[in-house]
Amino acid sequence: MVLHNELGLIEAIKKDKWMMEILQAVEQLNLPDCWVCAGFVRSKAWDLLHNYGERTPLADIDVIYFNAEEVDEQIEKSLEQQLLSMKPDEPWSVKNQARMHVINGVAPYISSKDGIAHFSEIPTAIGIRLNNSKVELCAPYGVEDLLSCVVKPTPEFKKGMPMHDIYVRRIETKNWDKIWPKLKLKF
Repeated sequence: MVLHNELGLIEAIKKDKWMMEILQAVEQLNLPDCWVCAGFVRSKAWDLLHNYGERTPLADIDVIYFNAEEVDEQIEKSLEQQLLSMKPDEPWSVKNQARMHVINGVAPYISSKDGIAHFSEIPTAIGIRLNNSKVELCAPYGVEDLLSCVVKPTPEFKKGMPMHDIYVRRIETKNWDKIWPKLKLKF
C-alpha cells in the first residue's frame, strides 16, 4: 500500500480493526487532550510502506494526555489498569504530558501536542485519537518524513543541540533500519 498524505494514513488506521479497538478503549477514558502516539502510528505507516502482511509488535502503546491539575504518577498507573481491564493483552503506557517536562528536563509543556512536538524523532512525533468517534491526527511536523521513511530529529534533538546524543542512542538501539530496511536515517 502506498500512503501519500494524512488522509491516506487516517484511512489506513480506520480500516485496521485492532487499531480502532485501541482508539475506542482510550476514548472511553475521557481524558483531556488525549492521544495514542509514537510507535502506534509510526509502525503502522512503516509496515504498510514495507508491504508487511503482519503487524510489527509494539513494545508499548503510548497514551498521552494533558491535565495540569493532577500530575500524580499514580493516576497514570490507575489509567493503565483501566485500559488493561478493557484490553488485557496490550502493553499500555499512559503519561500525563503536564509532568513529562520534569522527567525530560525541559520547559513545561502547554498541551499534549506540545509534548508530541518534543519527542525525539519526527516520525515518532505523531498521535491519533477518536474525538466523538471522529479520527483525528496530530502531526506537529507533518507526515512527509514518516511517509517517506525518513528518520530525522525534531528541533531540540538536532546535531549541535544538547539532546542530540539522546536521538543518536535511540536510533542505534531501536534497530529500526533492520526491521524496516527502506528507512533513511539522518543524523
